[in-house]
Amino acid sequence: MKPPPFDYSAPDSVAEALELLQRAPEETSALAGGQSLVPVLNMRLAQPLALVDLNRVAGLDAIETTPEGRVRFGSMVRQRRLESEPLVRDRLPLLTEAAVHIAHLAIRTRGTVGGSLAHADPSAELPAAVSALDGRMLVRGPDGERTVPAADFFLGPLTTAIEPGELLVAVELEPPPPGSGSAFVEVARTHGAFALAAAAAVLHLDESGGIDHARVALAGLGGVPHVPAWLDEVAGGEAPDEALFRRVGERVRDEVEPFDDVHASAQYRKRIAAVLTARALATAAARAGQRVAA
Repeated sequence: MKPPPFDYSAPDSVAEALELLQRAPEETSALAGGQSLVPVLNMRLAQPLALVDLNRVAGLDAIETTPEGRVRFGSMVRQRRLESEPLVRDRLPLLTEAAVHIAHLAIRTRGTVGGSLAHADPSAELPAAVSALDGRMLVRGPDGERTVPAADFFLGPLTTAIEPGELLVAVELEPPPPGSGSAFVEVARTHGAFALAAAAAVLHLDESGGIDHARVALAGLGGVPHVPAWLDEVAGGEAPDEALFRRVGERVRDEVEPFDDVHASAQYRKRIAAVLTARALATAAARAGQRVAA
C-alpha cells in the first residue's frame, strides 16, 4: 500500500519545526528515521495531514557531554552511532550492547535514538536500556523545554508523555560510576526480529564487593518497560551470587503480566523473563569486577 496524502515540510531549526507542529498539533507527525513511521503510514494505521521531516534540523544529531557529566544524545542521533562512538562504548556500554540487537544494520543506519524512544514499541531495545540507565527526556514545546524521567515518559504501547505540538529533542544519561557493570540480553525468534523478551541491567558494587545499587528494565512483557522498584531493597548489601539473581528473576516472573501473540505465549514470556533477569544481573556483576558465586 501507499500512504495517504499529506503536506510535507523539512525545517532547518527546532524553532521552525515547532512552529510547523503548532499549525495542526493533533494531525501532524514528526519524521525522524522513518523506520517505524513509514510502514505505519503505508499500512494506513496512521493518517496525519502533515509530516515535519527532522532530518535537516541543525543540532539534533549531536552526542556531547553536559557540564554535569551526563551524556546528551540529540534525538536524531542514528542508532548505528551507539555501536561506533568511543564515548558511548566507554561510558555507556549498555547502549552499545543493546544497539546490536536492534533490527539489522540498514535499519540502525537510518533509525534514530529519538525515533525509537518516541515510538515506544513495547518490544524495543532502547526504551528498556534508557529506563535501566534512568534516563531523562528533554521535550520542547511552545511553552519551552521540560525534562521527563524515563519512568514517566513511557505511558503505554506506542504512547509517551510527548504532547501534541511537542518534540523530543534529546535524552540525557548519566554514566554509571566506577565499579559498575551492565548487560543487555534478549530472546528473539531470529536475529533482528522483535524481542520476545529482553532485559537491561546496571549494577554497582561497593568496596567490599557487595551490591549497593542495581536496576533492571525489561522489554516485551507489557505496554512499557518493566522496572522492578523493589530491586535495591532486595539486593542492596547482598553478595552478587546466582542464588540471589535467581530469586530476583523469580519475583519478576511472578509480577509481570505479558501477553499472548502468534510468536509466544504469556507463560513462555514469564519464564524467559526470570531467566533473562538473572542472566543480565549476573553478567553485569561479573563486568563490575566481581566473580559471581555459584
